[in-house]
Amino acid sequence: MKSISAILLLITPAFAAAPCDSLASLKLPSTTLRAALVPAGGFQLPNGRAIPNLPAFCRVAGIVRPSSDSEIRFEVWLPAENWTGRFEGIANGGYAGSISTGGLSAALNRGSAAAATDTGHAAATNDSTWALGHPQKVIDFAYRAIHLTAENAKAIIATFYGNGPRHSYFDGCSNGGRQALMEAQRYPADYDGIVAGAPAYYWTHLLTAGAWLALDQRAHPDEFIPPAKIAVIQNAVLAACDLADGVRDGVLNDPARCKFDPGTLLCKSGDAPDCLTAPQVALVRHIYDGTHDSSGHLVLPGFYPGGESGNGGWTSWITGAQPGAAEGIIYGSGFYRNMVYENAGWPDGVAQPWSVDAAVKTADAKLASTLNATANDLGVFQARGGKLILYHGWNDPAIPVQGTIDYFDSLTAGMGTRKTESFARLYLVPRMQHCGGGPGATSFDNMLPEIEKWIEENQAPGTVIATRFKTDGNRASGVLRTRPLCPYPQSAYWDGKGNPDDAASFTCK
Repeated sequence: MKSISAILLLITPAFAAAPCDSLASLKLPSTTLRAALVPAGGFQLPNGRAIPNLPAFCRVAGIVRPSSDSEIRFEVWLPAENWTGRFEGIANGGYAGSISTGGLSAALNRGSAAAATDTGHAAATNDSTWALGHPQKVIDFAYRAIHLTAENAKAIIATFYGNGPRHSYFDGCSNGGRQALMEAQRYPADYDGIVAGAPAYYWTHLLTAGAWLALDQRAHPDEFIPPAKIAVIQNAVLAACDLADGVRDGVLNDPARCKFDPGTLLCKSGDAPDCLTAPQVALVRHIYDGTHDSSGHLVLPGFYPGGESGNGGWTSWITGAQPGAAEGIIYGSGFYRNMVYENAGWPDGVAQPWSVDAAVKTADAKLASTLNATANDLGVFQARGGKLILYHGWNDPAIPVQGTIDYFDSLTAGMGTRKTESFARLYLVPRMQHCGGGPGATSFDNMLPEIEKWIEENQAPGTVIATRFKTDGNRASGVLRTRPLCPYPQSAYWDGKGNPDDAASFTCK
């Protein structure tokens, strides 16, 4: 039986310019490194979980400290053989707080070198307590950790293989989509191709809307909508709007055209399981209309009808299984408690009047330049050949899709239609919820193959075919339906005669 050292010798890449373990002595600014060659097979994580069936790889773990209050942990995984020449940056959801070994292993299995970071803290994704009193950690989370991880990863790749990556990609959704846009805006040389899904790019306004929900539920407990009533709302929406694209299938291809009035569900008297009370109708109208300040100025767009119920719907993100339990409320409250007001007691026990006007003004003044990725001039990124694909589920209950539409429209307005089309695309996915799932055709590989073809083969993306499996997300269960995803501003329309479960029966127009 071969010793471990003999096995490691066998899998040491013949094309490597430096042995894996020598990378630990690589000198990078404010960075310390560890490195070890991992043989093919199952890889045991420090938490005891094992990742099966990985190819042999060089694992580099590092800590970078760009400030006295920074401790950004990152890992770079390098295929020991059959490297494609690609580098993939792995994104973080929510408030980050961990290194995505799932993202690293997926990239490794594609033959890519990959890097991921915890963005400078260890916490659950909806936990922002780490930010309280730590402004440098907020900067690390906002943009610095992702950028420094990319820089360090490229240096490590170049040392290990003797040359840097031929193509570099970043693919993220939610906060990962915000990170993606932040890279294109602040550090346009980090990545060649960027995929930004459901980007939380207008962070200060998005989290203000969540805080409004939190305080509204406290002030008006009669507005709370129990989970059993959410399906009542969605059924009424589908009854009113499902035929708008010509086929009744429970999928609204363009819910912006659905003019559903929640007032039609008003209870005749009192309360009942199949209707809404007046306060509940008011809340639903707010969810659809969006969050405004006292002068009527829109702070955050509303959510479109059609994605109210189901796993990951309103109960998860907006209304909650019980008062105060929705993720949007948790994120928004934590943002104001730990980043904006830096008051661990907010709002409990604090005699502090709160209005959307004052709150968003304070949040923007303090943190917009750090956390928001709203810049609409990507000229440097475009000029160096960068490509950008945005996508968003029409029925995302966490981040309003209209915000992403507005951002893409701002690119077109700022850079011109022709220049924008030369490097950017937006895809809107019917009945997809937050970053995936939902009853629509929502399986499409997160656009990474499309951005690779655009960069490496100069093949600009057009219509993308999405699939709905019989069991959501399970390819082995068989295909239930395929649908075309059309580049914005086009939408898919049924031809009126073909199989409505076949993408070939739809036209983008």
